[in-house]
Amino acid sequence: MKQLFMPFMLGSDRLAHRIVMPPLTRMRAGADDVPSPLAATYYSQRATEGGLIIAEATQISQQGQGYPHTPGIYTPDQVAGWRTVTEAVKKRGAIFFLQLWHVGRISHSSLQRDGALPVAPSAIRPAGNAFTSSGQRMPFETPRALELNEIPQIVADYRRAAENAKQAGFHGIEIHAANGYLLQQFLEDKTNHRNDRYGGSIENRARLLFEVLDAVSEVWPIDRVGVRLSPFSDVGDIADSDPAELYTHVIKALAARGICYLHLIEPQVRAGLVEETNDEAPRSVATLFRSRFPGPLIVSGGFTADTAEQALAAGTADLIAFGRAFIANPDLSRRFALRAPLNAPDRSTFYGGGERGYTDYPSIDEISADTLG
Repeated sequence: MKQLFMPFMLGSDRLAHRIVMPPLTRMRAGADDVPSPLAATYYSQRATEGGLIIAEATQISQQGQGYPHTPGIYTPDQVAGWRTVTEAVKKRGAIFFLQLWHVGRISHSSLQRDGALPVAPSAIRPAGNAFTSSGQRMPFETPRALELNEIPQIVADYRRAAENAKQAGFHGIEIHAANGYLLQQFLEDKTNHRNDRYGGSIENRARLLFEVLDAVSEVWPIDRVGVRLSPFSDVGDIADSDPAELYTHVIKALAARGICYLHLIEPQVRAGLVEETNDEAPRSVATLFRSRFPGPLIVSGGFTADTAEQALAAGTADLIAFGRAFIANPDLSRRFALRAPLNAPDRSTFYGGGERGYTDYPSIDEISADTLG
């Protein structure tokens, strides 16, 4: 495990190892989408001195919500709830970023104010089923296309969320432009049929992402802002006619801005709440785009400790994110260091619920104590 445990400078933060906990939607927020007290336990269990944690996708507004019981970062109570979590994580010495989220059309009217339709760049209904406010699944609705004069409010919501994340005590933020959500809906031409300055050319379709980046960079230094992308992914019924050209443009522009990190999701694995994979995608988007982004690169997507070592040694990634492994193993980095067996994740407890499958996975020490006892 030589590569995984080499230190790394991420902006002004010195990471003790290359093992990252990525954003993982767990749908366990409390009333009014305030992070629950259990969240402080959950994240602090997984925090290590000098380790990087990116908190779960957090909606920037009620309009941005797509699943029940996901946390927000747009009300004072939500900010206070997150502050309790950041304080617990900081006590463990970890670096803690918050992922900012607007799901766009991947929502349902039951989650929207006054039963309004979800919004999107264009009025194109996604295939599949939405989560409703009750947690049940129903077919997606045809979203309402955003009016041109509404887009500045979306940008303002991101800026406000960035300000609130700072008040909540995070070390930085990640802009979620992946997995078929709003910013990716603007990027890709299957979902963006606009004929104004946010549609048509690649530059126009990328405009909203970079307006958001500019807005949050007025709040955070650019070396405290990461961006997550999922090139070639079809999660959320997303697609583009020329993803290589699109993402080459986007990634080169992000590199020129000097962002803290780029977080790429490999497309050949299941992504979060959605089970699609893209069989036509390249074997590794990190390998494809590495030369376009010389800055810090986080890669996620089904890695084991051994395949992570290989990617780090090859230089196709600087940091590796482990999702399901972190869900089931609060002491994941220690287990990797000891080459100890991993707890198996219980998929039935991934989304929603309480302590079970959230804060009750045992550490190595707890397993040892039970064995000796």
